[in-house]
Amino acid sequence: MTIAVIGLGTMGEPMAANLIKAGCEVTVYNRTPSKAKNLEKLGASRTDTPAAAAAEAEIVMTCVSDTPDVESVLLAPKTGAINGLKEGGLVIDCSSIAPEATRRIADRFRAKNIGFVDAPISGGSEGAIKGSLTVMCGGSEEDFNRAQPILQIIGSKVTRIGPVGCGQIAKVANQVVITGTYMALAEAVTLAYRAGADPARVLEAIGAGLAGSWILNNRSQRMLDDDYPLGFRLRLHRKDLAIALETARQFKVPVPVTSLVATIEDSLIAQGHGDEDMSNLARFVRRGAGVADGPMKA
Repeated sequence: MTIAVIGLGTMGEPMAANLIKAGCEVTVYNRTPSKAKNLEKLGASRTDTPAAAAAEAEIVMTCVSDTPDVESVLLAPKTGAINGLKEGGLVIDCSSIAPEATRRIADRFRAKNIGFVDAPISGGSEGAIKGSLTVMCGGSEEDFNRAQPILQIIGSKVTRIGPVGCGQIAKVANQVVITGTYMALAEAVTLAYRAGADPARVLEAIGAGLAGSWILNNRSQRMLDDDYPLGFRLRLHRKDLAIALETARQFKVPVPVTSLVATIEDSLIAQGHGDEDMSNLARFVRRGAGVADGPMKA
């Protein structure tokens, strides 16, 4: 299987590495060519344009930041992957973008008899490295069946939700859920500390009960330490919240928690914290509670 992987960021690079390790023939493209060096050492080929990468592939997998980036790498005149991928090919887009934009892009490929699956992912950089991502898919059953063997290399849970765009709708729902969970965890950690209990012991206790979650297990220590390595960039989560808020407006669904957290994230980004892991939502609560910067010590 020959796959072109376009976008070698925090998620795309380890995903491509796992495809290579699984025996796939991988060609890569990234706007910053140096990002491909480690993959070239593993056996990947590098090209100078998405079109050139797609010309050598049966399947194109993209993982880039936002709608304009997806449109650029897939649809740009001359350089976009649509100019290289042959009839009968398949696009798997693991980016997180608006459902309507996904449908519009998919229509362009279908007009050339090229399949399209939107397959946004969740699980953070850890999941990308381990190949244990959750993959939420939209597309025809035929296209999904073609994509599934590839997606099972990068993910441990691969689900077809429905037609094209439904994967992005599922990602919207995912981001709404984690928004509330991160914020609530930040509040709980700070409340326990300010009220006089050892927050680490509190988390140990509540993590074994109904409050337990992946986020508590994997991100609470960052809040305790006041240190926020990636992860998942706050500014990218804010981009996802913009999609969630627009979708909610379109369908007249109130999302008060999401709206509040979006405002908090705007503030943190304005303060220069947009490239930290989104567990830095704890900064807002800590500062509001008068907790000094640095580790919380019992």
